Amino acid sequence: MRTAVIGAGSWGTALALQLARGGRSVALWDHRAERAARMQSERQNHRYLPGIELPSEIRVTGGLADALNGADVILSVLPSQVMRAVMERAAPHIPSRALVCTASKGIEVDTLHTMDEVLRDVLPEALHGQFCHLAGPSFAKEVALDMPTAVVVAGRSTEATHRLANVLHHGSLRVYHTDDIVGAEYGGALKNIIAIACGIADGLGLGLNARAALITRGLAEITRLAIHRGGNPMTLAGLAGFGDLVLTCTGDLSRNRRVGLGLGQGKTLEQILKELGQVAEGVMTTRSAHQLAEKTGVQLPITEQIYQMLYEDKPPAEALADLMGRQRRAERG
Repeated sequence: MRTAVIGAGSWGTALALQLARGGRSVALWDHRAERAARMQSERQNHRYLPGIELPSEIRVTGGLADALNGADVILSVLPSQVMRAVMERAAPHIPSRALVCTASKGIEVDTLHTMDEVLRDVLPEALHGQFCHLAGPSFAKEVALDMPTAVVVAGRSTEATHRLANVLHHGSLRVYHTDDIVGAEYGGALKNIIAIACGIADGLGLGLNARAALITRGLAEITRLAIHRGGNPMTLAGLAGFGDLVLTCTGDLSRNRRVGLGLGQGKTLEQILKELGQVAEGVMTTRSAHQLAEKTGVQLPITEQIYQMLYEDKPPAEALADLMGRQRRAERG
């Protein structure tokens, strides 16, 4: 079986390593040809996963058509805001039999589309039944190091979902499956916003009670929006929801939590992102979720405060006061 991973960041490279460990032939595409050539010759992703050797099963290429040629399984691991442009370029080169899986967690700003919806816009209808989405608590570095991890594959087609799950399920990566793409995508995208909130709280030294409150109430607002969009609330209680939320809100490898930590410590967003050197999906997803809340009328109070901090320069202390001062209400409902 031939596989292609589109996007050679930390998560794309980690998934390529997992596929190689399962005996798959992998073409890993990097949009910078010179960086792809270096990775291919030096057998290492120096920028994103330094020190981890790429096995011979992985071939790194800067040619998109080259990577997709003859692929049976395609994992799209691109920043959410460039997914559309890259997959439009990829469309003519995707084999008609290929499974196509998004492994990116975000919501497109201009259209408010999830990654599955973006693919449905730009790829031929004949492929739509073969779309899947990969979700769950999975730091790239730990997957790359073959540390125990559990994820979930979501898809509308039982056959496609099981095929993809079987491709990824190997060694230390345990793969579950679900038919709820909507819930899986909203859980994976919106948890990044709550991770920024938890980072801010930690940066301000607000304590563990505050972090637990943000995780719990964050899950409540994620679930509200996911249900409104057609997701199953039980999905949000599983790996794609609660599991990913806890990991991203508490783990030191979380880029979104690090954004929040910087904000809580008084740094500017521009300074934080420059220091980070990688995409923190929660920054753009906050804009998308804010627009979705306005469009749908679904209440997302934590998201609203993070939006005002990121895009309207609201001081963290003022945002905290506004959150704590909201009218008292029942926990459920």
